[in-house]
Parts: sequence; structure tokens; C-alpha cells
Amino acid sequence: MSHLTEYQTIDPSNGKLIKRFSTTTDDEISAAIDKAHRTYTTVWRSTPVRERTNVLRKVADLVRQNKEEMVDIGVTEMGKMIEGMEGEIEFIVQILEYYADNAEQFMQPVPCPGVPGAEIVSESLGVVLAIEPWNLPYYQVIRVVAPQLAAGNAVLVKPANCVAESALFLEKLFIQAGAPAGVFQVILATIPQINTIIDDFRIRGVTLTGSERAGKAVAERAGRNLKKVVLELGGSDPFIVLEDADLDEAVQIAFQGRMENMGQICVALKRHIVVGRERGEKFKEGLVKLIRGMKVGDPRDRSTTIGPLYAEAGVVNIMRQIEEAKAAGATVVVGGKRIDRPGAYVEPTLITNISRENPLFLEETFGPVASLYVVDTEEEAIELANATPYGLGGAVASSSVEHAKRVASRIETGMVFINSSLNSSPAIPFGGVKNSGYGRELAELGFQEFVNKKMVRVHEKYL
Repeated sequence: MSHLTEYQTIDPSNGKLIKRFSTTTDDEISAAIDKAHRTYTTVWRSTPVRERTNVLRKVADLVRQNKEEMVDIGVTEMGKMIEGMEGEIEFIVQILEYYADNAEQFMQPVPCPGVPGAEIVSESLGVVLAIEPWNLPYYQVIRVVAPQLAAGNAVLVKPANCVAESALFLEKLFIQAGAPAGVFQVILATIPQINTIIDDFRIRGVTLTGSERAGKAVAERAGRNLKKVVLELGGSDPFIVLEDADLDEAVQIAFQGRMENMGQICVALKRHIVVGRERGEKFKEGLVKLIRGMKVGDPRDRSTTIGPLYAEAGVVNIMRQIEEAKAAGATVVVGGKRIDRPGAYVEPTLITNISRENPLFLEETFGPVASLYVVDTEEEAIELANATPYGLGGAVASSSVEHAKRVASRIETGMVFINSSLNSSPAIPFGGVKNSGYGRELAELGFQEFVNKKMVRVHEKYL
């Protein structure tokens, strides 16, 4: 296959083409797999855990040293506002240091209770393919690469077409930190090439963060090849505001949980469900006030609170969803239009009166669009929260933590946050159920996803 320029940086704040990248050729893909497998088998899997984690520590230091350049690359590639990108950089440092601190413990043998001489030994699995999205360009890569390199695996990373430079920058930092050639490689691959990679026996695991459609395609291909898969797909996360919740605080949580990263987060709070008609009206008024107080501008300006979406394609999709929702009877309370300026800007939007027949009822909105539902009872709120094919995250607001926990236990998701929106940490697992995928990332659970849990048993005679 000849080089194709499918990967490119277009600044979404003004629509200008900044850079093009050549797609990896078939020969280069083959060479990358060869190098990854060779490095894994001859060097990396036998490298002591402490030496592997020393590489992560060095990368963390290099990230700190290169923070300004990394922020500039990220803002230019996907339009994320500067403070949000700075926060993302700080978070990947935490992830790198978390696995550097904990990998040795995670790899320790675990006795099988009640069976003397039997234990579970953790060993690396092989080469892992990671297919990553654009919305958190550094975080999405590091939350896979850090634990899997610490575990002794090698990783091939395929970034989204619009954030190639951020992934390539991370690859450069790992090389500078002393990671052996081939243990972490960025491949700017096409979909047919991804299929070829999955088919290769030397690839022992595949992880994807992306759309439900992409997840199904990758899972089907990997399943045919008996490959372990982790999928982190879409979400339509509910936020239940109970009758005993502090309403002003709940409004702030809803606003932050929907508008962070301009709503382009799979675990953003997308469906706000308020118990009580009067409280629902006050909640709406409070949320509208906050939305109207936002300021559109350049994502590099720290006073900006409305930045662009990642690309023109994001605007087209969000506007389609808004128009289809309106056509099906929904009410746009505030926003709902494209912002008249260069770049991929849309108005932050609140939509109500969404019937179960409305397309928006079941769709994920990946942008600054919030849905509001007002119900009479807690039971209705829980039923509505679960009336979705997705099951990634959710949140509950209540003045009683125990009350919130009881409600949380009935929400069909992989994560629930009480009295907050997304509140992540390297030490807590991330992942969902239903059509939001399976498997976990971060924490020890994420570390263990691509580890061989080998049982070793010594005969009783030799104990």
C-alpha cells in the first residue's frame, strides 16, 4: 500500500490545516509487529519489574519538562481549552507514577486459599494493540501504555486520525527515557491494516476506546482470532438528583459534569433526572443561568469557557441530533445552534420534553448538549436511568450518603459517583457494562487485563 495522507492536524478553533502525516505502509506495519514481538520476547518480558517501572518514572519527569509543548500540541490538535489540557498532562504524570509505585506489588504471586503449594503467578502476555480516540489524546494512550509496559507487555498504539502528533510525542518521550526500541510504537494505520494486525498471532490482546460500532467490529475480529479484548465504548450517563439533594450543588455538578471538555467525554453526565416537579423547574433555571454565563473564545485564552469541538465532524453530528430531537417534539431551552465564527463551535445546549420515541432518548450526545428529565418519584428516576443501552457511569446527588448508595446499587453501570461528576484517579478502575463495553482500565484491574494468571502447584510431597 502506498503512503496515504489520512492523518492530519486541523486546528478546530479556526479550521486551518496545520500538518499532514503519512499513513503507515503495509511493510512498515509488518516491521512494527516484528520489532514489538522481538523486543517483547528477547528483552522486555525478562526485564525486572523495577527496571521497567524506572522507565515510567523517567517518562513522568520528561512529561513535566515538556508540559508546555505538550499542551500546545493538544490544544492545536483537538481544541481542548488550555486549563483542561494542563489538567490532562498532570493526570498522566499521576498514572505513570502510580504504576511505577505499584507494579511490583501487582505482579506478586498470590496463594490459592486452602491448597498448599498452589499459587497464581502473574506473567506478561505479549504484544497488545491499543486503538485510541481523540478526546483525551495523552490520557487515552498513557492509561494503556503505562500499566501494560509495567506488566512486561509491548504495545502498538493506533491514535485517532486528528491527534497523531500527541501520540508520536509520547513515543519520543519513552525512547528518551530508555524504553527499548519496539516496546511502544505508534502506528498511523488504516482500518484494513488494523484488521491485519488483529489477525496476526503475535498480537495477544486488543483494547479499544471508541464508538459502539467500532467496538463491535474489533470484538468480532478479535473473537475470530481468540484474542483477549477490552472495550471502553459510549455512555449516556444519568445524573439522579434526589429529593433530599442540595439543589444548588446539584446544578453545579450537572454543569461541570456536562460541559467539561465541551461534553466530549464518554463518562460525562448527559441525562439529568430530577425528582420533584418544582425542584425540576428550579434545577432547569439554575442550569440555564450557568450555560448563559459561558464565554466563547479561543481555547488558548484562559477566560474562554466555550471552546470548539474536536472537528467539523463533531459539529455536524451534534447539530443533526439537535434537529432530529426538535423534529420529534423535544424543546431546546437554551442553545441549539452553531456559533457564527470560524472553527467548530456550537452553543452549549439544554433539551427537555424528550419522549421515549425521540431518537435522542437512546443516543449518546458527544458534545455540550444536556438532556433534562423531571419525574415524580425515586423509582421513576431509577427506571429512567437504566432505560438506555449504555452502562458506563452515572451519578447520584443526595444529602444522605447512605441513601445515595442505595440508589447507586440499582443503577446499571460500571461506575457511580456520589455528589460529584467524573472524579477519576489512577487508583480506581474505569469501565462499564451493557453496550458501554467490558473490561477495566486504570487501577489494579486495568493492570491485570492483559496479564497471564498462571497457576503453579507444587506436589504435596515436596512441601
